[in-house]
Amino acid sequence: MAITIRQATVEDAPFLARMILQSSRAGKKEGIFDLLFATNNTDAIIESLIKLTQTEAKSHCHYKNFLIASMDGKSVGTLCSYEPRIATNETFIEALSEVGCTEFDELLTILEECDFKLNKRTLMFDFMEELEGFIDVGVLKALMQKSLLTARLKGYTIAQTIIEIGSLENQLFYKKLGFKVVAQKECELYKEKFGRNGLMLLSTEF
Repeated sequence: MAITIRQATVEDAPFLARMILQSSRAGKKEGIFDLLFATNNTDAIIESLIKLTQTEAKSHCHYKNFLIASMDGKSVGTLCSYEPRIATNETFIEALSEVGCTEFDELLTILEECDFKLNKRTLMFDFMEELEGFIDVGVLKALMQKSLLTARLKGYTIAQTIIEIGSLENQLFYKKLGFKVVAQKECELYKEKFGRNGLMLLSTEF
């Protein structure tokens, strides 16, 4: 079956919410959104994430930042690309406030500890996910190729992403796409909350 890549629409919000949560947990029992929404109830978190993809504040979670991969009419994968000069941490906080999330202290501490001082002239990738059962059929590669093509048309020459230290599968996949580790931050609070030592910044020029 052929893979079709398209821009996400507001109707994709439920699927995007599932992929955002899947990405944030990344094999862990809890991820950042479990912490933010103070619950482990998957359905409740997804409902909040559906709202988060549609807020007035255009955070990196906004649906307009996403591409959707489809096969035979079924949505099977996502990739978010955003400009850090627009989708800032402050914008993320505003978006969270819109959906009723107001407890930011731990999040702000984690963001401060793990801050890479991102170059505002780069394009960031996030939430690169695919449904179970569609691994290794080219979904993520197709999403990335489309995103890089769009980035070139916008004048970008550098793309970056942030993954957890120890995410060997993700790191290997990005390496195959030409990304290299350029910085690493070990964060005690991150390790305490999520069981991972911290974050890595990966970058590629194209």
